[in-house]
Order: sequence, then C-alpha cells, then structure tokens
Amino acid sequence: MESGKVLIVDDSPTELHLLSGYLVNNGFTPVTASSGQEAIDKALREIPDLILMDIVMPGMNGFEATRALSRDPKTSHIPILMVSSKNQDTDKIWGRRQGAKDYLVKPVSESVLMEKIKEL
Repeated sequence: MESGKVLIVDDSPTELHLLSGYLVNNGFTPVTASSGQEAIDKALREIPDLILMDIVMPGMNGFEATRALSRDPKTSHIPILMVSSKNQDTDKIWGRRQGAKDYLVKPVSESVLMEKIKEL
C-alpha cells in the first residue's frame, strides 16, 4: 500500500501523535480513535485502507475490536495491524486469530512501520 487513509486506534495521545506523524510524512491520511468502540464506529463511517490497532484500552480492547471488525462484512476487507507494547508470542498469535494481518511491538520506528505497511 503506497498511500491512503489509515485509522490509528490507541488510548495514548502521544502514540496517536507519533503514528500520525509517521503516516503524514509518508503520504497517508491518518484518522484517529481512542477506544475499541470508537474504532468500530469510525471504521464503518470512514472505511479506511488500513487500521493500526492497540490492544490495551479502556472498555473494549483491541482484540475485541479487531474481532468485531474482521467479522463485519462492511469492514472485513480492511487489513488490521496490531501495534502494542504486549510482546508475548501468545498475544501475537491471539491477535492473528482475531483477524489481524500482522503484529508490531511498541515502540515502533517509522521505517519499520512503513515497511510493514508496504507488505500489507
């Protein structure tokens, strides 16, 4: 994917700002959400080309939101990349089982993020 709209889901304003900056620097249009439920609402409204999903958030977590988005016919085509500080293999496996295409561990560099997005 060379450019497009990317939904960033994270409850950390710092992380939203950092990832948004990476995306803007590389020609993408970021849209942000700070909770799992807000992610679902925005994904249905905006239909982004990619979703970057954190896991640990208040209310609905990233695993639950990923599962909901990957099972909804309106959003199931959107690739989801989990971006989390949780770095256990079980978290990575569970993320993929919920429908995520891949998994990056925070802190993530701009070059690593862009390389992973190109792969998707």
